[in-house]
Amino acid sequence: MQDLELLQDGLALMALGMGVVFVFLTILVISVTLMSALIGRFQPSPVVVGKAKKTQPSAVAAGQDDEVMAVISAAVHRYRSTRRH
Repeated sequence: MQDLELLQDGLALMALGMGVVFVFLTILVISVTLMSALIGRFQPSPVVVGKAKKTQPSAVAAGQDDEVMAVISAAVHRYRSTRRH
């Protein structure tokens, strides 16, 4: 009989713990949703001002991008070649 009582006590404790966690997470979700709504109401979203003219990337920047890509590719190749067994 003692095993049955221990099992019942364990199940009751498990249900209590799961209930507490469920209630806490529910309160957390509700409070975060309410705070998000309050912030959205009282803090207006910033106005985005677009530039009238976009600048073209220079040839130097494109060359640097190619160089960076080559260096990254070489590093990845070296890493993979040293890690293969």
